[in-house]
Amino acid sequence: MAFLEIKNVEIKGLSACVPKATEYNKNFQLFTQEDAEKFIASTGIEQRRIVDEFICTSDLCYHAAEQLIKNLNWNKSEIDCLVFVTQTPDYILPATSCILQQRLELGIECYAIDISSGCSGWVYGLSVIAGLLSSSGLKKGLLLCGDTISKICSPLDKSTYPLFGDAGTATALEFKHGGGFKFHTSTDGNGFNAIIIPDGGYRNLIKNESLLIKQIEEGIDKNNLHLFLDGMDVFSFGTSKAPQSVNNLLEHFSLDKDTIDYYVFHQANMFMNEKIRKKLKLPEEKVPYSLKQFGNTSSATIPLTMVSELGNVLSNSKKEILACGFGVGLSWGSVCFEADHIICPTIIEI
Repeated sequence: MAFLEIKNVEIKGLSACVPKATEYNKNFQLFTQEDAEKFIASTGIEQRRIVDEFICTSDLCYHAAEQLIKNLNWNKSEIDCLVFVTQTPDYILPATSCILQQRLELGIECYAIDISSGCSGWVYGLSVIAGLLSSSGLKKGLLLCGDTISKICSPLDKSTYPLFGDAGTATALEFKHGGGFKFHTSTDGNGFNAIIIPDGGYRNLIKNESLLIKQIEEGIDKNNLHLFLDGMDVFSFGTSKAPQSVNNLLEHFSLDKDTIDYYVFHQANMFMNEKIRKKLKLPEEKVPYSLKQFGNTSSATIPLTMVSELGNVLSNSKKEILACGFGVGLSWGSVCFEADHIICPTIIEI
């Protein structure tokens, strides 16, 4: 197990951007009214924000970052590093972080890197950028996390398409004596095919067969460039590993579970997340959800939930947060930190 304690770094602000276009699961083409009611009751997802063909994850993260930089009154020339976490980049190459550095007009001395990660991506990305700021002499950084999963889900697949929405987020961090983060992270590549797009990479290049729509079962038609998700395996994984990670973090760092103000989990679906909450015996008021209006937004879910559900609280007080991400990889991790009157602008729509 990997435990990390990274000192002298703190979060200064969080922002989020979502598409204006909204899709309602009650109107999903493959659902009867009864299907829709059951799905919404189980997953908690009533609606999702969906990009059009011209908007990419980088666009959402760009607007989130611009708003946050403005609200923080940061000088862009002082931003030393940019970490972009996504599994839906603009291109296979170049790295989208390079494009964002130019678009945000950051200095050419800015450290910029992409991280390919999904559901646990904000936790892992936070560990990377916090480590950079803690140990390297860099002072200010941006962690940009998001995904446009709607682009890789088949609209003919009732098992995945109604689950996922699109969002981009920005987290601003700064070197400061006294701040810090405590992490627990884990990886199990034995489950790599539980959440996968089979073709389109360099293991399985795109070929004619990759584009053929196949019926997997009734109500699930897709090709090999679409997302495949083994629901049972993912459910078993999430409901076992997420509570373990939280408990491992609490135990290793001798943290008091009851004094933590909020537990923010990756927004997988309500049924899974409630199993996790109940296993940890957490009160409902300490576990916020953004599933109802945004669905599962992959690497964006944790910061999006903090902005949408806790923005006013975090802007006006000091709170201890424990966040946990889990999913594609398989990969999972938890982090505990203090959020002290951080900047949380209203969610942007584009």
